[in-house]
Order: sequence, then C-alpha cells, then structure tokens
Amino acid sequence: MIGPLEGADLVFICVNTPTKAYGLGQGKAADLTTLEAAARHIVRTASQPKIVVEKSTVPVRAAESICTILRANERPGVRHTVLSNPEFLAEGSAVQDLLRPDRVLIGGERTDERSRSGAEACLERLVTMNLWSSELSKLVANAMLAQRISSINAASAICEATGADVSEVALAVGADSRIGPRFLCASLGFGGSCFQKDVLNLVYLCECLNLPEVARYWESVVTLNQYQKYRFADKIIVDLFNTVKGKRIAVLGFAFKKDTGDTRESPAIDVCRRLIDEGALLRVYDPKVASSQIRLDLNQPEPDEASDAAVLTVRLLSCEGAHAVVICTEWSEFSQLDFGRIFASMAKPAFVFDGRNVLDHEALLRIGFRVRAVGKRLDCGGV
Repeated sequence: MIGPLEGADLVFICVNTPTKAYGLGQGKAADLTTLEAAARHIVRTASQPKIVVEKSTVPVRAAESICTILRANERPGVRHTVLSNPEFLAEGSAVQDLLRPDRVLIGGERTDERSRSGAEACLERLVTMNLWSSELSKLVANAMLAQRISSINAASAICEATGADVSEVALAVGADSRIGPRFLCASLGFGGSCFQKDVLNLVYLCECLNLPEVARYWESVVTLNQYQKYRFADKIIVDLFNTVKGKRIAVLGFAFKKDTGDTRESPAIDVCRRLIDEGALLRVYDPKVASSQIRLDLNQPEPDEASDAAVLTVRLLSCEGAHAVVICTEWSEFSQLDFGRIFASMAKPAFVFDGRNVLDHEALLRIGFRVRAVGKRLDCGGV
C-alpha cells in the first residue's frame, strides 16, 4: 500500500463505519475504529503532503479527529489537508448515481487555500461548503429519505383503518411540486446498511449535543419502521385465524430491496423471525440471496439430512400446501408468476400478503386468493 500512497496526491478514506455494538453509544454511535486506523496509516507512510478525502459516512466533526491525528504525527514540513466528500449512491443503481449525481459535495475550510485547490482537483463542477456541513448533509439526507418512507408507512396504517388507498394518497401527495413522488411507496419497511445506521447516528449526535427533543424526533423514524414490520407480520398471524403454528408459509424475497443480494437490516428478517417464533414453517426464496445467508440471518441451523423437521426449508420456491404467500422484496419476477397454478396447489383459503404492493391484486382476487396489501383494504369476500 505504501507505493500507491506515495504516488498519490489525493487519498480517499472509504472504510466501513458500522454502528457500535459495544460500550459508550452502543446501538447508535458510529464505530470509527477503521477510520482512525486509516488516518494513522496515511500519516505514518506519507512523506509528501496529501489531500485526505473523507468518503465514509461519519458523524459530524469526524474530520476534526482525522486532523488531530494527522497534526500530531506529521513529519516536519509535511502538512496534510482534510476534505469531506460524502457519497450519495444507492444499491442497485450505484453506477448510474456515480455517473449522473444529483449533487457532489466537497467540504473544506474556506479559509484554507489548499482546501479550495483540493476541492477543485476533485471535480470541476461541485458544491463547496465547510467540513461540518458536508458531514452533516449525508446524515440528514439519509434521515429525511427514511423519514419519507416512515411517513407514508404511517399513512398506510390510517388507510387500512379507514378504507383509503395508500397508492392513491401517495399519488396525490407526490403531485405536489413541493413534495415530489419519490420514496412514497408504502411497504413493510425500509432496510439496508445506511438508513437505520445513519438515523441512529444522528440520534446519538443530538443526545451528545443535549438536544433530546430533536433526538426523539429522529428516533421516531426508526421506531415507526420497526412498528411497520411487526404490524405486517402480526397481520399475517391474525388473518391466518390467529395462529400460524405448523402452517407452511412461502416467503418471496429476502434482500432488503430488489436488484441486490444485500440482506443487511432487511425487513424480511424481522417478519420471518416473528413468524418462526409463532411456529410457522417457512419456505424462503430470493433470486440473489444464498440459502446459507438466509439461515444465518434467521439463526436457523442447516437441516438434518436424516430429518425433515427443520423449522426453515430454503429451496427454490414451492408453494404446494402453503397457507400463504408473503412478498417481502419487490423483485420484478414475482409479478410474472403463474398464480393460478400456485393457488391450485395451496391449502384453502389461500392468502397472499403483498408487503411491497407489486402484484395485481384484482387479478389475484379473481383467482380466489384472499389478498392483503399494505395501505389497502381489499374486498376479500368478507374475510
């Protein structure tokens, strides 16, 4: 690593900053162990001044920690500069997001001439701001996107109770130019490696800054997301006559979103765990998630070859004898399934629980399914 570092003018820090699983700030604060290690490696191996670009998602003023480490260990005559360049890439569309970004932020001290020249070296067209604004912008951006999802999911609960249709509500709300239509798709909840982590990071920051009311506000975004997942799972249990013990349930999708095999914080995990705790027998299928990963996320052992009594059976989807089909990820292929054939093979009454609102619900009703969808009250023959 010393060779490439010595030949570089810009050094990007792109390390993982997971939520701390121990000690002070456990469950909310970011673990900056690898960030500190990267800073120490740079100052230890760089004999010439570098422009150090903080790329990882970090708490506000993390750049100050990097600067402190660099300043305390710099060689005589070597002065490194620190910039912040948060990324705004989404899984499944990262390349397009990189090629056609909505904005590119470069944070640096405006009083520092080298910071300005460093920013210009990164990109010709950019938005410049101070370090702390740049760091906070990434956290607030993800928090506000998560908030939109929690807001429409909160509305979905009202829709189910009143008979309104959350898709129609989202269409009307999204038509307002001040709001816009994106991230207004009701579902069983958000997942992924960023949203919950960054919101909780923001909560911890507010707590440390003695802003308890602000902390509670952002924490409610995560609380609502958890509520939505459990509300969806509990609806499955209640609609299956208040018990799923011994009942086979086919779960379609396990990744947190389509076009990725990432299961980090996937809503499917909490839904499946809830059903398993109630005694359900699950068959889980996802186009990109390996069965071993599904078992790991659900804390389920590999099946005993001599026994067919494992709680979880992961294989290519088979709905034969299932009491319900549950959609947990919005994979396009699920809307192309032969639901007429699936219905014929299932126990009756046969249920479909669409946690992503991606299926043709009217067509399913005509086949004979009892259909439940997020934020919709469908005519299910009185059931």
